[in-house]
Amino acid sequence: MSTTPQGIHSLAFRVMRLCKPSFHVEPPFRLDPSDLFVGEDIFDDPLAASNLSPLLSSHVNKSTDSSDMTFANRFLLHHPSDAMGFSGLLVLPQSFGAIYLGETFCSYISINNSSNFEVKDVIIKAEIQTERERILLLDTSKSPVGTIHAGGHYDFIVEHDVKELGAYTMVCTALYNDGDGERKYLPQFFKFVVANPLSVRTKVRTVKETTYLEACIENHTKSNLYVDQVEFEPAPYWTAKILKADELYPADNSSTGEIVKPPILVRSGGGIHNYLYQMKISSPGSEQVKAKRSSILGKLQISWRTNLGEPGRLQTQQILGTPSSCKEIELHVLGIPSLIILDKPFSVHLNLTNHTDRELGPFEVWLSKNSAHEKFVMFNGLQTMALPAVEAFGSTDFHLNLVATKLGVQRISGLIVFDTIEKKTFEPLADVEVGIMLYVFL
Repeated sequence: MSTTPQGIHSLAFRVMRLCKPSFHVEPPFRLDPSDLFVGEDIFDDPLAASNLSPLLSSHVNKSTDSSDMTFANRFLLHHPSDAMGFSGLLVLPQSFGAIYLGETFCSYISINNSSNFEVKDVIIKAEIQTERERILLLDTSKSPVGTIHAGGHYDFIVEHDVKELGAYTMVCTALYNDGDGERKYLPQFFKFVVANPLSVRTKVRTVKETTYLEACIENHTKSNLYVDQVEFEPAPYWTAKILKADELYPADNSSTGEIVKPPILVRSGGGIHNYLYQMKISSPGSEQVKAKRSSILGKLQISWRTNLGEPGRLQTQQILGTPSSCKEIELHVLGIPSLIILDKPFSVHLNLTNHTDRELGPFEVWLSKNSAHEKFVMFNGLQTMALPAVEAFGSTDFHLNLVATKLGVQRISGLIVFDTIEKKTFEPLADVEVGIMLYVFL
């Protein structure tokens, strides 16, 4: 759609979109010549078929005579493939057509002089305007077109990678000297809309330390899409492997191991294809903590071609997952004696880890007395233990001296860690069960 300003101008812009042609399909009304004389049932009788074969062959040879210029044999079925209606011809686009995100918009622009006078010093500009930006495609200010003769024209081609959805306006302007020497300004506007060729729906599931990402690609165009590549780019500290149904083990997403990878057909009008990725955190230590706290998993790079090879490429926004909860401090049991004797002291080896980006502590550690159940494992000696400060993303090891007062399987529970600076209490350790035995010494 174009808009031309008021006034009389010698010049006018004509815009044609450059894209691949389409197949020319004729209505499949062709028929076998033998059907004009007899029905197809005649060949069920071998005797009748043998008598009519010379007659039919002579008629076919006569009707296919190359000297016949009356097109009388135009609808004859010379080959079974003729019934499909494909004539072997290609048709140039008859309209602007649909423009999709990720494609390259290519346009042939001609500026015509429809007056009886030549115009001089023509400065031509072409730009694309969207809701967010303006992109200059052509500017001849530094080298104006010297002269366009009466009835003449000046042609050029512009290209633009479509990266934004919505309404577009291509603005073509010309500044020129008319036949009477008057300097004139001609703007023309050509509007079109960019649609989304496909949609990507994702599902994220986390099982223990592994995250699974399912991506469903759906085709919204009126033509088939041949997907050349769907590559997942994981966020920092993550690794991704694509899982395929026909493979016993996961294949690395970055290396296919194939020289030529056949494209995947996603049919027009709602065809879909699914991909499944297995993701794990690759970096240990503090970087692993950052990855757990972040909800960003990565993004998809998708490239495809249409029926006649027109390329397209899209990059999705960052795909978000569910961030893993991570405590500020965490306790891990590193060692418990294999033999614990009733009323005899024993030592438990623990590790205190700081998961924050700041220093925490010093700390005090004790066993809580507020419990619904009576405790039979308690501190041996001082009831409070002091620990030094722990640097950001650092850790420290320490030992607790405990004693058990009852036989059987008992729990070490209610361990409290108190930050003496922030006046904050943590309970980072789950209950640990230990077996208490009684030894009699003779």
